[in-house]
Amino acid sequence: MDFLNYAFMQRALLAAVLVGITAPAVGIYLVQRRQALMGDGIGHVAMTGVGLGFLLSTSPVWMATAVSVLGAVLMELIRWYGRTRGDIALAMLFYGGMAGGVMLINLAPGGSNANLTSYLFGSLSTVSASDVTAICVLAAFVLLVTLGLRRQLFAVSQDEEFARVTGLPVRALNLLTAVTAAVTVTVAMRVVGLLLVSALMVVPVAAAQQLTRSFLVTFVIAVAIGVAVTVSGTITSYYQDVPPGATIVLLTIAAFVALTALATPLARRRARAAAEAQSAGDPAECTIPAARGTGEEVGV
Repeated sequence: MDFLNYAFMQRALLAAVLVGITAPAVGIYLVQRRQALMGDGIGHVAMTGVGLGFLLSTSPVWMATAVSVLGAVLMELIRWYGRTRGDIALAMLFYGGMAGGVMLINLAPGGSNANLTSYLFGSLSTVSASDVTAICVLAAFVLLVTLGLRRQLFAVSQDEEFARVTGLPVRALNLLTAVTAAVTVTVAMRVVGLLLVSALMVVPVAAAQQLTRSFLVTFVIAVAIGVAVTVSGTITSYYQDVPPGATIVLLTIAAFVALTALATPLARRRARAAAEAQSAGDPAECTIPAARGTGEEVGV
């Protein structure tokens, strides 16, 4: 535990815990909406914010937050109105954001592409006290939204038409989800990196879904996986001198593989037990199928 004697490791571990909580907390809604790669696109756009931060000599974290939120809103507007040409507009937004970031940071005084490395792939030693303050504030916002509005966000993520009929402000909630995802990207970029943050938003959720179909249980397990891999990856990168972002993502994929291997025989055993129970009970034509959307399956 000697790494706790160093201030930069204390800051890095605090940031890692917050990232491990917030990334899956937002990612579960993106997975439900089938927008698993949204975080990757926002990460590209956030590069322009990082470049602006260097160019204007301001905080890259806060500038990246502002630019990525704007980019997320544009993505939602394109999704609503883009129709057949929407994918081309999104591609230009993503790649333009990346190119803009590289260009701006090279125009900044003393700037070079080397300055981007810690933002692209994460870095332990560069997490400053001001970064931790920004991450804490942004993480609080993410948790407030994802937990406080979990029922509404879940309803919109599952079925927009049904949510609209029930009176929910679907477009406002979609915009809020996009903005929250953008904030999460900037929370995670100092630990995981902009190019890898999407994996931490999606893979823990996919791993948790191997074990359960309940929304609430999936949420809890995904967050637990996120915290475990971010803390483990941060400590491993300290002792082994390896990139923290790549280490965290590889550990996340390893967790997915392990849980998948564990879930496969359990699923077969459940299917076999269900088949035996059905064959021992009433004929199939007399049975009543379970209703969809029960509290046990999708409880929030």
